[in-house]
Amino acid sequence: MARLLHNWSSAAAGARQTQGVLVYRILACDGGGIRGVIAAVILERIERAVPGWLDRVDLIAGTSTGGVIALALAAGIEPAVVRRMYVEQGSSIFQDSPVRHALNLGRTVGAQYRNSHLIELLKAMFGMSRLKELKKRVLVPAFDLDNGERRRRQRSWKPKFFHNFPGNDSDGNALVWKVAMATSAAPTYFPSFEGYIDGGVVANNPSMAAVAQAMDTRSRRGQRLEDIALISLGTGHSPAFIPGNRHDWGIAQWGRPVVDIMVDGVMGVADYQCRQILRGRYCRIDPTLARPWRLDDINAVKDMVTCATQADIGAALRWLKKQWARSD
Repeated sequence: MARLLHNWSSAAAGARQTQGVLVYRILACDGGGIRGVIAAVILERIERAVPGWLDRVDLIAGTSTGGVIALALAAGIEPAVVRRMYVEQGSSIFQDSPVRHALNLGRTVGAQYRNSHLIELLKAMFGMSRLKELKKRVLVPAFDLDNGERRRRQRSWKPKFFHNFPGNDSDGNALVWKVAMATSAAPTYFPSFEGYIDGGVVANNPSMAAVAQAMDTRSRRGQRLEDIALISLGTGHSPAFIPGNRHDWGIAQWGRPVVDIMVDGVMGVADYQCRQILRGRYCRIDPTLARPWRLDDINAVKDMVTCATQADIGAALRWLKKQWARSD
């Protein structure tokens, strides 16, 4: 049985409550490619154990594959449908032909996969709906390769956080499927999309970004930190490592592992920050994987489903039942 890492502490750690109930709830979903099926299965399990808990979410944040999940949930799509999407469509999303593999020299001079299958899938899922039409507030990180400023000194790449909160910086008019494409354009795996690459390069775990967005006083209702509860959902803690004490490597050696390090390694930063700041109002679910499954390991989908099905989520369920009650 997969071991579940619960980065949470007791509710007695000083959480401020309004009439005994926290008033602003955030769900944050990590990136992880095809491993998003793990998050989808766990979401299904939670919904069965705590019916209606997703209805109580105020803000859903998600990066890359987690961004797709977040947008789907905000559109009212059930976790079971999301799981079926990964199981049934994963092989078409990560479809690599021998010809393409030869032409891009195994990702050396081109992305490994075309994004046409993913575009078709996301259009079918979201149609022409826009962020402002979603049922929930969302925050979806991506990375803008060129901000397009006229003055060259001001021209640079920068993080982009798509959201549908009110205000001058709202992305409410953005098409949902395009936001999903932007956040999931993982370097070396897929081509960039309209100048954006995967949000995982800046916030593969979007938890702290979600807290910052919720507290933004430019919104009509900026939240107080002490009123926020957040549950963070990973796509599996990978038991990967690079042995040795010294690695005198160059681009060729670091090129392949650095993307996976970026995706897996930086997630712990937001986790640490949330544990320190939110304390008992924070819970993380991230099952330890049986082996280091890659972001495109479609042959391991059944094993991923098994991992998520067997993961012990008891502590997380107790946390939800205690911290997730409505204030009305």
